[in-house]
Amino acid sequence: MKIIILPLLLATSLVFAEARQIDDFQWVGVERIVAIGDLHGDYDNYIATLQAAGLVDKKEKWSGGKAHFVQTGDIPDRGPDTQRIIEHIRKLGKQAKRKGGRVHNLIGNHEAMNVYGDLRYVHEGEFEAFVNKNSAKLRDRVFEINLQNIQANDPEAFAALPENFREEWNLKHPLGWVEHRQAWDPAWNPEGEFSNWVLENKVAVRVNNAIFLHGGISGFYCENSLDSMTEKVLGHLRQFDPRQPGILEDEFGPLWYRGLSGVDPVALDETVDAILARHEVEHIVVGHTPTSGVIWPQYEGKVVMIDTGIARAYGGYIGYLEITPDGLFAGYANGKIPLPTAEADQITYLEQVIALHPQNPYLQERLERLRHPVEVEPPSETQAETQQDQPIQKKVPPVCGITG
Repeated sequence: MKIIILPLLLATSLVFAEARQIDDFQWVGVERIVAIGDLHGDYDNYIATLQAAGLVDKKEKWSGGKAHFVQTGDIPDRGPDTQRIIEHIRKLGKQAKRKGGRVHNLIGNHEAMNVYGDLRYVHEGEFEAFVNKNSAKLRDRVFEINLQNIQANDPEAFAALPENFREEWNLKHPLGWVEHRQAWDPAWNPEGEFSNWVLENKVAVRVNNAIFLHGGISGFYCENSLDSMTEKVLGHLRQFDPRQPGILEDEFGPLWYRGLSGVDPVALDETVDAILARHEVEHIVVGHTPTSGVIWPQYEGKVVMIDTGIARAYGGYIGYLEITPDGLFAGYANGKIPLPTAEADQITYLEQVIALHPQNPYLQERLERLRHPVEVEPPSETQAETQQDQPIQKKVPPVCGITG
């Protein structure tokens, strides 16, 4: 299918030279960057995305040369293949490094949740992936230890346990659950394979003139360095206190914030500009907030949303962001399209994306909203007076500040 090239591209002002690492969080001179968003346990679509971007070959080995591949977090939960993805992406990082490329794994809110034990979104297949011939015996042993602890610490509660207590406990702790916790939770196992992997990763990195992270940077955090945000997250993960989760569950923190992605309270233009100025970059690239099939520029291309919903749990929409000396491009399973800078060009861009994926109803809905935006009427005098009398319910970030 022929793709029409838009006249306006998201230009990158950086002159590319040999890639050079400034520090643990910053790279410059990278000729090609590919970023993909949330994967949520879908190995097949993860590989399909990498192949569409030319990062792996038919044998699923690195073929991206000196490219830098940024995955913005949320590999686990909602799908069965988390273990398989992590094992592959770790090998891919070693392969890329040998060829002069790099793989940057960033921490999302779901990586953090798996480490500190919020398992509400774990897919049953993620537990099943850990099952082995010893799983039943291991689960029995953990059950007996729990039972003994209840008996020793609360005899009344022990005496009141229902007859089906074991049955209910097994439902909450399927085979593979114990091994899952041993891999993810440092409280269970300080040498846990996946917890240690998460603790080696970063919250945000800068590559060339773009910052990449999972959720976003709010006004509360815009003066924080990439280093300090990472250290705050890692510190809380290492010594998690459910009474004071801090940055790990802060709706304005880098793992959860959606204000750059159009969710109220929406980030002010001044805040976006302050973040860019603070970090001396031109773009902020975020995942976390699904777009249902489109790489989407916000704030005239200063923010780029890349969580297209790659996992089948979110529609299975292949998408990636590519940054080269020629500009920023949205990559899809069937083609690649330049990203527009001006809002006026968003309709043309979206029409091109729809031409690639005409069966996606969410893209049609987005197009209709762009063509026919809903005008919000200003409040009447009486409404304005009433609103002034109401206490402010929603916490609103400052234009730019700093946390502890």
